[in-house]
Amino acid sequence: MAASKSPAIELEVGERTVRISNPDRVYFPEGGHTKLDLANYYLSVGDGIVNALRERPCMLHRFPEGIEGEKVHQKRLPHGAPEWVETAHVTFPRWNRTANELCVTELASVIWAVQMSTVEFHPWNSRRADVERPDEWRIDLDPGEECDFATVKRVAGVAQEVLDELGATGWPKTTGSKGLHIYVRVPPDHGFQDVRRAALAFAREVERRTDDATTTWWRKDRDPTQVFVDYNQNARDHTIAAAYSVRGRPDARVSAPLTWDEVPDADPADFTIVTMPDRYAELGDLHAGIDDAVYDIAPLLEWADRDEAQGAEPVPDPDED
Repeated sequence: MAASKSPAIELEVGERTVRISNPDRVYFPEGGHTKLDLANYYLSVGDGIVNALRERPCMLHRFPEGIEGEKVHQKRLPHGAPEWVETAHVTFPRWNRTANELCVTELASVIWAVQMSTVEFHPWNSRRADVERPDEWRIDLDPGEECDFATVKRVAGVAQEVLDELGATGWPKTTGSKGLHIYVRVPPDHGFQDVRRAALAFAREVERRTDDATTTWWRKDRDPTQVFVDYNQNARDHTIAAAYSVRGRPDARVSAPLTWDEVPDADPADFTIVTMPDRYAELGDLHAGIDDAVYDIAPLLEWADRDEAQGAEPVPDPDED
């Protein structure tokens, strides 16, 4: 006999009413966290998750049967969306396709996505007004298979040193997995290729300053004890989990914004849908000022020109990995 479903409930989210069906469905068996728990978590960090997603095309990672079931990578807005849920139109030239992706402008859209079994939110680094011109440079510190988190944090310290010298403000967060992300707001004056070249030039400078970091492109050629400074996350249509996004991990981890003072002692396992609501209530959105700290990447493009003039390979094709 099939298990009975719990009755649907309605959540008041701003001016909207969002229906949550089967709210007692367990999404995270390890902790017993349900669909309603997930919705309540996103309500508790509402301004933060909206700030992270606002006006950006957003891919959804959906888990219709919970995180132990199939993961669905959803680019197109799921069917049945209310008329108030907004979208951004994007193209995929390589496949000659288009899609209308979720474009969050209010918290109710996030909660509706949870109703549609979304656990993770993965936005573009550009906004709907001009999806071809990124306004966010993303530094992804991706540890190798034999690299510990202490090494990731050391590389983050070097990255902060370089950012400070450039006069750029970096906004760190845990990935919700094993690494760290650092975001830098940039003016939407360049295409994806230029932002990737700038990101690679920065990554090479970090690599020059520490043996713990690498920019080696091919995974098979990397030292597994090093941190890959993954500039490729700035490629068109490459997305990573947003600040405050839950991750589909057994312990219900969250991609958690940090202060730089917190980075040396941070442990990604400390930030979950259980612990983050109180943290957010105390600290608020640690990325709230990101739009006011814009950095022009022109100096990094000059570094890229210099590196290539000295024989460095130009930025590789993002789809060759």
